[in-house]
Amino acid sequence: MTGPVAPSATGTARRPVGSLPLLPAAAFVLVWSSGYISGPYGVQHVAPFTLLALRFVVAAVIALLVARLLRGPLRIDRADLGRIALTGLAMNAVQFGAMYLAFDAGLGATLASLLHALTPVLTAVLAAVLLGERLSPRQVVGLAIGVAGVVIVLGPDIDGAGGPWAVALGVFGAVTLSLGTLGQRWIGHAPDPWWSAAIQFSVSVPPLAVLALALEGADAVSDPVRGGLTVAFLAIVNSIVGLLLLGTLVRAGGAGAGASLFFLSPPVTAVLAWMVLGETLGPLELVGLAVAVAGVALGTRRAAVASPGT
Repeated sequence: MTGPVAPSATGTARRPVGSLPLLPAAAFVLVWSSGYISGPYGVQHVAPFTLLALRFVVAAVIALLVARLLRGPLRIDRADLGRIALTGLAMNAVQFGAMYLAFDAGLGATLASLLHALTPVLTAVLAAVLLGERLSPRQVVGLAIGVAGVVIVLGPDIDGAGGPWAVALGVFGAVTLSLGTLGQRWIGHAPDPWWSAAIQFSVSVPPLAVLALALEGADAVSDPVRGGLTVAFLAIVNSIVGLLLLGTLVRAGGAGAGASLFFLSPPVTAVLAWMVLGETLGPLELVGLAVAVAGVALGTRRAAVASPGT
């Protein structure tokens, strides 16, 4: 789960997964999936808002340095600057804040990944409802199958997923990610990705820091070593390396290239969660995982083969 990286809504030209460069595509899926491991692991050692505030401080410093060195001075007008900042607040501070609270409440890594994997299709549905864009039957069916798979994974024992509060926060985070993706269109023309990332990381720090100080206080860090390593991993690998990999895929396959890989994230996350966090899935949960992945693949297939304007 990277920083400003988000699934694109449909309507943008993309190449099929098979035509994307293999190593960057595989690395992107691994980096994206690892975010669902480092988040739950991190909140065991650092309180959620403190963890996020530290993450975005480090990521903002790195992105600002890279933007200044590679792109020169900031050349974004005030109107676009405001739009970029508001979108960054939604996608980083609000979305990650909700998801990390869900992790702290007990939401599992695989279920979180499943919820986020649905966001490319959910974004298309929201674009149809809010913006009047065309929605294909395939996308509707894909979303329905994906939601059914999530329900199967949840099963009758919602407490096993962290309880209603954790699930509600996870769903809210996924919806916020979709709305933030639509907000990227509000920005208009494509601004410099490094300066945009630097702005979006930076504006997310103050509200998260205020929440951390007000709600978590001085005892927010229970293990400075593990917490510090997690912050470094989240900032450098999930935020910065993820942005680099996404840029490589966008250049190779168009603006929606990352979204065409989303259906691969839940199974990769499930394996990583088993290896690192000791999470296991029962037979019914594995069926639900397969159903949800099939729904996401179906719902994003049209976008992956669409040409501009279709």
